[in-house]
Amino acid sequence: MMNKFIIKDDVIPDVDALVALYHDAEWSAYTQNPQELKKAIDHSLKVWTVWDKEKLIALARVVGDGVSIVYIQDILVLKNYQAQGIGSTLLKHILEKYHSVRQIVLLTEDSEETVSFYTKNGLVKVSEYDCVAFMK
Repeated sequence: MMNKFIIKDDVIPDVDALVALYHDAEWSAYTQNPQELKKAIDHSLKVWTVWDKEKLIALARVVGDGVSIVYIQDILVLKNYQAQGIGSTLLKHILEKYHSVRQIVLLTEDSEETVSFYTKNGLVKVSEYDCVAFMK
């Protein structure tokens, strides 16, 4: 199914397309300040976008130094395009590109659906490393 969509490296969509994608994901903290969202995307270490012709349907981005740590900041897929392997494909791209990085970190909601998605794609809860995560 992914073969009918195009993945682009480091192609930053316009603000309207970004806001539409983040709005669809209900990530309102991002959509309240569109220019700040665009700046955050622009300053990411790496960005992948997925397109259905001219329509932005998914985005993944990482931040970090690309050597000792990368942080998977966002993986979003429009609701109407979910369950087609797009998110898994984006995550695979991230893990392949940064396979030699010591730490790949992700912070996300603790829902059954989200945990299932990331564990089926090879990620492990931080608690299994006898670690704890902190945030402010």
